[in-house]
Amino acid sequence: MSLVPWRDGRDGMYGWIWRHLPGNAWVRALISLVLVVVVVYVLFQYVFPWAEPLLPFNDVTVDNQ
Repeated sequence: MSLVPWRDGRDGMYGWIWRHLPGNAWVRALISLVLVVVVVYVLFQYVFPWAEPLLPFNDVTVDNQ
């Protein structure tokens, strides 16, 4: 049993994604960058505004005196 995941044939989720992207390393890197930008855009435009009312960030417990 190895402490390094890729020594025993397992390289995790990111290795699986990398192997399934088309092209050479430069094309894969560009596609990966585009995918990251799209995920960040979707999070900021749709997920975070939807979740914001559900989060207790505006529940202030300090009174003005």
